[in-house]
Amino acid sequence: MFDTDCGILILSVCILFGGHTMKNYIFDSHAHYDDEAFEEDRHPVIQSLQQKGVCNVINVGANLERSKDSIALAAQYPFIYAAVGIHPGDVKETPDDYKEQLEKLIKQPKVVAVGEIGLDYYYEDNAPRDVQIAFFETQLQLANQYQLPVIVHDREAHADTMDLLKKYKPKGVVHCFSGSVEMAKEVIKLGMYIGLGGAVTFKNAKTPVAVAASIPLESIVLETDAPYMTPVPFRGKRCDSSMIIYTAEKIANARSEQGNIITAEELLRITRQNASNLFGVPLEDSI
Repeated sequence: MFDTDCGILILSVCILFGGHTMKNYIFDSHAHYDDEAFEEDRHPVIQSLQQKGVCNVINVGANLERSKDSIALAAQYPFIYAAVGIHPGDVKETPDDYKEQLEKLIKQPKVVAVGEIGLDYYYEDNAPRDVQIAFFETQLQLANQYQLPVIVHDREAHADTMDLLKKYKPKGVVHCFSGSVEMAKEVIKLGMYIGLGGAVTFKNAKTPVAVAASIPLESIVLETDAPYMTPVPFRGKRCDSSMIIYTAEKIANARSEQGNIITAEELLRITRQNASNLFGVPLEDSI
């Protein structure tokens, strides 16, 4: 049976690339294919991605077990790489010896980043702020020790996040960036990247769009946060890496409206190279 959503997506890609053969320009710098939302069809979904224009995916861990799952997916699929880390929302359930366990995971093949790590002050039932900060600091130190970039989660914790990034000066990306243009510029001054995803397509996403339109192209990486943060026009449905084309199109339009003319294809090419530079993933292995 023909999958209507898949058909719409493939048609959109063909239009985006002017009817030419689909190119593998999509580098998804942040996805969670280990998530239970993919439990029933994980491998068919992953196996279809390269046919939809995806060259690489960073599968990002959220706790010790899911970091192991990310490593397993990276071992199974040549175009997937793993990030390992403790998400601030998982800090409460993390064992005392997490640092030792995480250090072992960091040393596994195809682990290219420490993440998803950071601070989340939005949910009241998360670990206390001081505990989150301690976990974040430990993981920043590990990333620097092993010379790996970090993938940072920052939700309603901008000041503390910036203080710690300025203190440790890691390589990396602030994922699903939700701060101001001014904050984005501060992050970039530290040599880090800004991660932009489906949120830029949302109806009231004025600040993310302003960030996307204002910062240097060389500082942007694209992401999905799949299965979450699904872009318009697929809001309410499960996200996958191929949907980045809608994020790219929105950003290209926003920049072009300000006189910085760029096509979605050009944007995908540039952000693909940015992600390759950040994570050390050779593009010649991804096509």
